[in-house]
Amino acid sequence: MPQLPHPTPEQLRRDPLPLRGRTALVTGASRRGGIGHAVARRLVAYGASVYLHHHVPHDAAMPWGADRPEDVVASVRDAAPDPRQAQVLHGPGDLTEAGGPARLLAEAADALGGRVDVLVANHALSGDDGPLDAIDQGMLDRHWAVDTRSVILLVQAYARLRAELPPRTPGGRVVMMTSGQDMAGGMPGEVAYALQKGALASATRTLASTLADLAVTVNTVNPGPVDTDYLTCEVYDAVAARFPGGRWGMPDDPARLIAWLATDEAEWITGNVIDSEGGFRR
Repeated sequence: MPQLPHPTPEQLRRDPLPLRGRTALVTGASRRGGIGHAVARRLVAYGASVYLHHHVPHDAAMPWGADRPEDVVASVRDAAPDPRQAQVLHGPGDLTEAGGPARLLAEAADALGGRVDVLVANHALSGDDGPLDAIDQGMLDRHWAVDTRSVILLVQAYARLRAELPPRTPGGRVVMMTSGQDMAGGMPGEVAYALQKGALASATRTLASTLADLAVTVNTVNPGPVDTDYLTCEVYDAVAARFPGGRWGMPDDPARLIAWLATDEAEWITGNVIDSEGGFRR
């Protein structure tokens, strides 16, 4: 049986900019306190050009409020090792609208020179949920539209775009986000949200198989409890105490994993739901 050659010493050395020349779309990057912003900063720091999607009305309606898109972009651009080589672009989008996901993907590709290598579907609907006896059809439909349907349609549009490239074009990556709904205890207070995030986790292997012939990997990341400025005081401290490190996860914790999944080092990893929880004890 033929033996594969060992990597050369040069191949073993890490490129400080492993995403140089690659392009990425990160959805749900409306706030500097959020995971989307942290992911975009990591991708840019690794050399990628990034298109940031935002839907300011969602965050503006939340207790934490919304950032100005220009401030988010400036923070991401600040992470670029060479602003002349890595572009940071942005645009709005309501992904529940008919044609919204495909339109966003097309706009991002056009802005990034005709190609999107990495899709990070980070957006989600926060709030508007409850336990089993409180949810209703409207809640279920809204979470379905944002948390699941729009993600699947984004992946569909991404796959169609990648199919236009030469066969086996490297660098194709899809990363979706889940929320620990399959871990011990589940999420009994957020049934609508848990259902839709569970659907994404369940679909990960199917999507990975579907996109394999396009040389695209598909993985889903569960970031665990992350401090995105939505909890304070006693509840915050009680959650922090359940981490062995005595602190919450910070946005850059899952961002490091997601950025690595986008590199060539992770090309052999696909179809997985990966927990990045820092040992959180439920």
